Amino acid sequence: MKATVSALALAFSLAACATASADTQTAAASPPPPATETKGPATIEEARAFVARAEKELGEFSVINGRAQWVNNTHITDDTDAIAAYFGTIGTEMSVKYAGEAARFNNVPGLDFDTRRKLDLLRGGLVLPAPVTPGAAAELNTIATRLNSTYGKGRGTLLGKEMNGNDLEEKMGTVRNPEQLKEMWTSWHTNVGRPMRADYARLVEIANQGAKDLGYADTGAMWRSQYDMDPDAFAALTDKLWGQVKPLYDQLHCYTRAKLNAKYGDAVQPKTGPIRADLLGNMWAQEWGNIYDVVAPAGAGNIGYDLTDLLVAQKYDPVKMVKTGESFYTSLGFPALPQTFWERSQITRPRDREVICHASAWDVDNKDDLRIKMCTKVNADDFVTIHHELGHNFYQRAYNQQPLLYENGANDGFHEAIGDFIALSVTPDYLVDLGLLPKSKVPSPDKDIGLLLRQAMDKVAFLPFGLLVDKWRWGVFSGQIPTANYNQAWTDLRLQYQGITPPSPRSEQDFDPGAKYHVPGNTPYARYFLAHIL
Repeated sequence: MKATVSALALAFSLAACATASADTQTAAASPPPPATETKGPATIEEARAFVARAEKELGEFSVINGRAQWVNNTHITDDTDAIAAYFGTIGTEMSVKYAGEAARFNNVPGLDFDTRRKLDLLRGGLVLPAPVTPGAAAELNTIATRLNSTYGKGRGTLLGKEMNGNDLEEKMGTVRNPEQLKEMWTSWHTNVGRPMRADYARLVEIANQGAKDLGYADTGAMWRSQYDMDPDAFAALTDKLWGQVKPLYDQLHCYTRAKLNAKYGDAVQPKTGPIRADLLGNMWAQEWGNIYDVVAPAGAGNIGYDLTDLLVAQKYDPVKMVKTGESFYTSLGFPALPQTFWERSQITRPRDREVICHASAWDVDNKDDLRIKMCTKVNADDFVTIHHELGHNFYQRAYNQQPLLYENGANDGFHEAIGDFIALSVTPDYLVDLGLLPKSKVPSPDKDIGLLLRQAMDKVAFLPFGLLVDKWRWGVFSGQIPTANYNQAWTDLRLQYQGITPPSPRSEQDFDPGAKYHVPGNTPYARYFLAHIL
């Protein structure tokens, strides 16, 4: 799935970072000094003054931090890693300081709703907290940047030829040779994930101590507390929701397995048991729409067009794809994107440097400096992704007049659901309006089963993956999954929830979770499960 990045979120969260030396850390401004302790019981006036100061300082810092993280994500070098780690360290220290200070006002009677709400946001807004121990925030940010950059520079192979992750992801959707699929899957998971293992274990150790210092059982409990309910209640809610949709997923899994068996035979995909993960058209087996040609039912399954072919035939390029996405929103009455969007966004992969290709939408200044970061290819997946990412941007601008601490989605799942909702509007009728699809080619009503199956191969197939990523991390943070069992626990959860199995042997030397961007990128993942439910 894709991501959204706001300046406020960057001010709260751990930055993407790599080695920042002690010399580098003394070269720029230090974090704001801690507030002076006030004797006696806290008052309403002090609480309001504290919130106003925190919003002001976070707002000022978030812009320069957002720019530093943007440069690092779009131009990965040792220098930009160090810069990102430096500013990430400041952001972490600021956020931990504010979270600790906010706790002082927990029991102030008579607080108005806004002040109380903002105090809650300050207490629970961090993604990876650091303890106040000198050097802890710097180490945490150094590790986090290194993980992020390791992913961005990752490579796999196809027929022995080295390829970047963006190109491999595209090939996973089109190649049908099982040996080549196995090579791509195995090389990516081994080359990218394995080097992260020790760093990730240390990151968990530091973040957990930071979470405990703030009064949480562990970092996973802190993440789950951000939904206005008890952390255990949120975990129970996700289990309940999964139980309600699981029967539909199980039917889709059974149907897809039968079709894969018919194509590849028992030696590659048996009639029973788990599905081989690399056969599902996606590096992470999270969305299966790319193999619709394999599973389409006879007759009703032939929807009569292929969106990628339509885009190529009409000579669409990446910029035209984004312009088309923008026109969807302006047709609803939204103002056009600012000129700076077109000047500052990364729409295609640069030829001369390493970047993070994982698609994301950015709000750098909490106002109108909106950007997307993609390595766009002319295909159906990226056309839909553009509509999703722009949903984040238009949502970000819709709330940019709110106080800083309110400049975010109702919750992180709602933010993702906005983009997903718009992406669902990429229908045959919409393609006709764009001139991509002749009206005579619009599928007749008897093809609705095919259209719905195509949607299910992405939307329904995603649900267990959307849950298990954080199930794994919650277990890691709580200690239920020990360091020595990282990879086996991941494989077990993939089998339990998705019913899939790796195409090649894995061991505890591996770190397959790291081959998925959101793990080294430290992006909580339950939001995507919630978005699909919504």
